[in-house]
Amino acid sequence: MNGGSTDVDGVGALNYQRALRIARNSEGDLNPDVGEYLERALNDIRGRLQQNPDSYILTKDEFAILNFYVYQLERHPEVEAAISRYWQQAQEPDRS
Repeated sequence: MNGGSTDVDGVGALNYQRALRIARNSEGDLNPDVGEYLERALNDIRGRLQQNPDSYILTKDEFAILNFYVYQLERHPEVEAAISRYWQQAQEPDRS
């Protein structure tokens, strides 16, 4: 999902970060293609969380998508737990 073929601004295919940047910088109506892309991304991420609700670790890009929709996701314990795991993992020292 993170690579896509949707081209909304003539620059190239959407990915999570480009779609979020376009959405955050939209004044007024969000391009419907970008909105649909972000909704599909959110649904894909939530599907992965539902498959592994106690262990799934979000990527940085997945976290950004959830953060964009944070107010819609209040009261979803699987999302809150995943965000907590993301921050715990992000704060661990790099062991490489």
